[in-house]
Amino acid sequence: MPQLKTYKLFISHSWAYGNAYEKLVKFFNEHPNFTWIDYSVPKNDPIHNAPNDKALYEAIKRQMPFVNCIVMMAGVYSTYSKWINKEIEIAKKVYSKPLVAVEPWGSEKTSKIVKDNADAIVRWSSASIVNAIRNHSI
Repeated sequence: MPQLKTYKLFISHSWAYGNAYEKLVKFFNEHPNFTWIDYSVPKNDPIHNAPNDKALYEAIKRQMPFVNCIVMMAGVYSTYSKWINKEIEIAKKVYSKPLVAVEPWGSEKTSKIVKDNADAIVRWSSASIVNAIRNHSI
């Protein structure tokens, strides 16, 4: 069997919807023949108490240059996140990173802004998410 690539991923998420992030982490950890490193900003990172938006922007920006791919939830709530546009800007305009949009399980409405900027749009299944990461990562 050939050497497996270790994917460096930034999972865009809102801690208000942390269960989606946690399920993605579980998907990646349990998916066969898939190794990865999480470059997301963790919940216990002190940057969540950043003194201002610029400090948080810079913290997110510092995480992204190392990643192969950005994974972003495409739920309708993403449209209303004050950070989604900034994360997309950093991912696409600053670093030219591929973006995989994940449509939440059973969703009828999804985020147009996320999907318009995605290199791949996938349904909520580990196989489709991992395949998109493999196909689009740099």
